[in-house]
Amino acid sequence: MPKAAMAIACCLCLLTLSGCGNTAYGLKKDGQEASHAMDNATHRVLSAGAKK
Repeated sequence: MPKAAMAIACCLCLLTLSGCGNTAYGLKKDGQEASHAMDNATHRVLSAGAKK
């Protein structure tokens, strides 16, 4: 395999792995933010019920 083709293949692999890593990080961050939002909403609902 020529060196140029090998270099292009390596670059494509690195770009693909980088994209997967960014996607996984984004999903993790979205999950954490959704969890915090759910906790905050639950706390507001429970504290509103306790004030009555």
